[in-house]
Amino acid sequence: MLRYAVMACFAAFTVAGCTNNYSGPMASQEEVAKAAYKHDGPPALTLYTMVNNRSGSGAHTSLMINAPSQRVIFDPAGTVIMTTIPERNDVLFGITPQAEQIYASAHARETYHVRIQRLEVSPQVAERALSLAVNNGKVGAAMCTSATSRIMSQLPGLESLGTVMFPNKLAERFAQIPGVTEDKRVEYDDDDKDAAVIRMEDALRAKQAAAAGQ
Repeated sequence: MLRYAVMACFAAFTVAGCTNNYSGPMASQEEVAKAAYKHDGPPALTLYTMVNNRSGSGAHTSLMINAPSQRVIFDPAGTVIMTTIPERNDVLFGITPQAEQIYASAHARETYHVRIQRLEVSPQVAERALSLAVNNGKVGAAMCTSATSRIMSQLPGLESLGTVMFPNKLAERFAQIPGVTEDKRVEYDDDDKDAAVIRMEDALRAKQAAAAGQ
């Protein structure tokens, strides 16, 4: 039974892109530094769980880290590639409100919805999470939840999470942590994430160009 459960989980990851071994070009340290974005909200960890609308199985896990120094998304073995967002070792840098919107929206589509769980933390915990993510290195295929949970469980107050293989299991454990709030992003656009990202980035550029021309 365990063998079949693992095979089913691997199949779900394949559909969602979590088995991907290529997560975009490796940005230089200069590109990463130039893109750094500081969000004025409180330090926080936001766990994204991509859930199959038909089966209810978890397909991908990622973590947005809002630290005092900058905001990033740890997207292990992820497949969302944005032309305006540099990526280095499965970390997306320069996560402005527009970039976060594009990231979440690209995952929410006719086949998947996004479970979004947020926990405000101390500045020290957020910076620790950022350091662990940046220094983690590129993650292997189908190991997105394992890598994310390993980072989270090293943080004060989150040790009980442990190392988890399955996205829904990590989300359920995180939900038990005091202070975690939850939301869900549901959209019904086409299943092509790449096309969605291109469309949203084009719309953002057009909006910025129009504002600059005023």
